Amino acid sequence: MDYISTRGSAPALDFEQVTLAGLASDGGLYVPREWPRWSAADFESLRGLSYVETAVRVMTPFVGDALTQDELRSLCSTAYGGFAHDAITPLVQLDGAHWLLELFHGPTLAFKDVALQMLGGLFETFLARSGKALTIVGATSGDTGSAAIQSLAGRERIEIFMLHPHDRITDVQRRQMTTIHAPNVHNIAIEGSFDDAQAMVKRIFGDEDMRAKFSISAVNSINWARLMAQIVYYVWAAIQLGAPSRRVAFSVPTGNFGDAFAGYAAAQMGLPIERIIVATNNNDIMHRAFSQGDYSKGAVEATGAPSMDIQIASNFERLLFDMEGRDGAKTNARMADFDQSGRMTIPREMLDKVALFSSCRADADDMSSAMRWAHEQCDEVIDPHTAAGLHAARVADLPEDTAVVTLATAHPAKFRETVERATGVRPALPLRVGHLFEREERLDILPADYDVVKAYITERAVPSA
Repeated sequence: MDYISTRGSAPALDFEQVTLAGLASDGGLYVPREWPRWSAADFESLRGLSYVETAVRVMTPFVGDALTQDELRSLCSTAYGGFAHDAITPLVQLDGAHWLLELFHGPTLAFKDVALQMLGGLFETFLARSGKALTIVGATSGDTGSAAIQSLAGRERIEIFMLHPHDRITDVQRRQMTTIHAPNVHNIAIEGSFDDAQAMVKRIFGDEDMRAKFSISAVNSINWARLMAQIVYYVWAAIQLGAPSRRVAFSVPTGNFGDAFAGYAAAQMGLPIERIIVATNNNDIMHRAFSQGDYSKGAVEATGAPSMDIQIASNFERLLFDMEGRDGAKTNARMADFDQSGRMTIPREMLDKVALFSSCRADADDMSSAMRWAHEQCDEVIDPHTAAGLHAARVADLPEDTAVVTLATAHPAKFRETVERATGVRPALPLRVGHLFEREERLDILPADYDVVKAYITERAVPSA
């Protein structure tokens, strides 16, 4: 298995190389040269397997020769050994049609743990082979940062610099990053939006001066290895609900589009997915893209679902690449135009190629109503991001006998105030999080100025040679 850039001019890399590289040198995102294709029998062979063994089977074609099966199995066992539920990502039934896939049983209470606990082990394994140092630079709208820091804190040969929008994430999300005091962890609060922080990260990857000094990689979902790990729970959930003989729909709370794209990747492998419903909040660029062909950047609006407060969905470029017939030159030109204008019109014939997707916008009232319904009718307390997905699932036009799985992306205690306003219930933090509000915070607040951020990283990162 090798990987190619969505923009067509970066060299193809194997799995180890693409994991350590993160973003392609031409500014594109890496995708498999060809999607692995599974038969119905391949999926049927997963029935009754543990989550770890399912992960090994699903990841093997993407890993190629970079890891033996025993190495991959060991990494998966370690990654998921610390999850609070034996099923890792358990399914919870709400009613006859609706299910929740709980992805928040990892150490930081968010779905990002499923991928990032795995990514930390991959980094450490590959760096041990080369003896090199790695500089991780990432941006977070709330959950990626804490999951990445939890996974990478204290690991040898890694320095991690995590940017988050100052005062635009919850206190729990912030403290899960800033109370980890490992010397290789650097928290940066940017006086701007997530999109400002993400733009700086992408600029660092394209900065020849930085790339000459440091080996830079990513933990954001621009790193293919993260999406690979997320494919697993789509397959896992579908198998539990009767796939491949039964088709399943998924409703996905969406910010940066990585989680939704992982579902698309599962479908490309042959998993019989009826629909992937892309659920947004008021920051609805992805809803406008799928419903109107209008991928245009707007001002970021702060909402009660801050991890979705994004107006540029980086992973959408991967889908555009497939929509363009995997033509890197066309994708490069389209993204260059978007970078200049902030606008993109997607023709109907391109959208027809990805009819697997539909979309829905959930405003504050929609999310509150979904939280109340889950609590009052199903005795389930859910967070506002999951509520956006559940709202979208409940209003979706699907065949009557289709099971709909909403991805429950975060523990409700990470958004206590919003949940309490909607339901009257103030969810408690699980004991495994520890004394989060008693620990000292450490972070640096910087302006949304690339040169300032670059200087900060340059002063603290370890040169690659």
